[in-house]
Amino acid sequence: MATTLYGLANCDTCRKARNWLARFGIEHGFVDYRDQRPSPEMLVQWKDALGGWDAMVNKSSTTWRNLPPARKAAASDAEWKLLLREYPQLIRRPLVVTDDGSVSQGFSDNGFKKRFGIG
Repeated sequence: MATTLYGLANCDTCRKARNWLARFGIEHGFVDYRDQRPSPEMLVQWKDALGGWDAMVNKSSTTWRNLPPARKAAASDAEWKLLLREYPQLIRRPLVVTDDGSVSQGFSDNGFKKRFGIG
């Protein structure tokens, strides 16, 4: 199963997830949101898989808190796509996509064991 992690290279949680995958011999690629911004289509696919825009966004982040209220009030897909392409660091990380189309966010040892069938 091909696995791609999306996140930020300097994110501690992303580094932990990448180290975990390497430790268990799971081949994976890593894409830094800032270097390769997700396409609008990809953002919509992730949103649909994760249960909506609110589920994708880290609203406790400094970036979110520093946004003007009008930007936080995104109401349409177009507004969300624009916001997340401009501020990809708002996307909860790591975002994990496998070639079967499965999408998940976050990292925990037990969560990854379950996700990757390690017993």
